[in-house]
Amino acid sequence: MSSRDDLPPQTEPPIEPPVETTSHGGLMARFRNYFLTGLVVAGPVIVTLYITWWFVTWVDGLVRPFVPTAYRPETYLPFGVPGSGLIVAVIALTLLGFLTANLIGRTLVDLGERLLGRIPAVRAIYRGLKQVFETLFSGKGSSLRRVGLVEFPSPGMWSIVLISLPPNGEVADRLPGQEEHISVFLPCAPNPTTGFFFYVPKSKVVEIDMSAEDAATLIMSAGVVQPGSDQQKKVAALANMANTARIANEGAPPMLQPEPAKVD
Repeated sequence: MSSRDDLPPQTEPPIEPPVETTSHGGLMARFRNYFLTGLVVAGPVIVTLYITWWFVTWVDGLVRPFVPTAYRPETYLPFGVPGSGLIVAVIALTLLGFLTANLIGRTLVDLGERLLGRIPAVRAIYRGLKQVFETLFSGKGSSLRRVGLVEFPSPGMWSIVLISLPPNGEVADRLPGQEEHISVFLPCAPNPTTGFFFYVPKSKVVEIDMSAEDAATLIMSAGVVQPGSDQQKKVAALANMANTARIANEGAPPMLQPEPAKVD
């Protein structure tokens, strides 16, 4: 009997069943994606509602002291009505514009402007604010509605500016060089209501085809939201591409599967 027969029979090790493991990283990635998706959906809505509520409350606080107590809604209701002051303000401004359009109202406005013009400190503030409001809300001018690029703050670095009107009078005469200058406003991110105002040669401004609203959005988002990057347009374009590919695949002949290679 050989020595190999004396050895105990060898048995194969038992096959252990696979251990079911949960992907912790996958769950966290899904949680993060769902959270960011909810934040993207709810964030703009909450901020918009908050700003709207703040504006309505601010206007109510300004107008309510001028409204007699007998005409306030909270006098007859157990709760206040938000927006009542805003409605009163809109009606009052509309009525003021209607009265200013006729001869009597215009005469009263001219009289008030002459009275304000006699006060040295108030005169400059009133005239400046009046010109700004007329330019922004009259809809007749094109200042601060054209968008351009200026090489600022150093060569090779470009900033978005809102193009205003050319200087006149003493400022135009004192500017160096013979080239025509133009005034521009450079908004700062993320608050476009603050920035820099300066005069620059007209040839140094590169005007671009962009609205002032798109420029403000680009500045407030610090370049994250690009003009024309509407998500719905992207989704529609992708849907059209997928539909076109599906139609093309349905009309195409079936692909021939390659024959398996023969092994000798």
